[in-house]
Amino acid sequence: MTITTSSVAHVRLTVTDIERSRHFYESVFGWPVLIELPQDADPVTRTRLGFLFGGVIYDAGATLIGLRPVGRDPFDENRTGLDHLAFRLKDLAELQDAAQHLDNLGIEHEPVKDIGPSYILEFRDPDNIALELTAPR
Repeated sequence: MTITTSSVAHVRLTVTDIERSRHFYESVFGWPVLIELPQDADPVTRTRLGFLFGGVIYDAGATLIGLRPVGRDPFDENRTGLDHLAFRLKDLAELQDAAQHLDNLGIEHEPVKDIGPSYILEFRDPDNIALELTAPR
């Protein structure tokens, strides 16, 4: 037997500073918040939403993206686990617009690269997590 999937349901990233990471992801991507643990949550709500660990889950379209504020060390793609996280854009024009958006936010990034079957734009979040935007050729 094999398991057949249709998409990635969600990805949760561990971060060291939830406010810094929220600012970054919300300013870069503008995803709507799907669920978060309110600061003033009562004990019942804290128990029910304990899986959030004080973080947030965004609705990024086909995939949910969560931030979990329990990280202690900076990200290193050479350790076992995540190498990078890539998001697909429609075309090269959107990728170039994204590069300009990152420039406007003061976020360092690599130049748009033509890697053959697609174009990529690489950058990092505040915890050094490697992120990539990609668009088909």
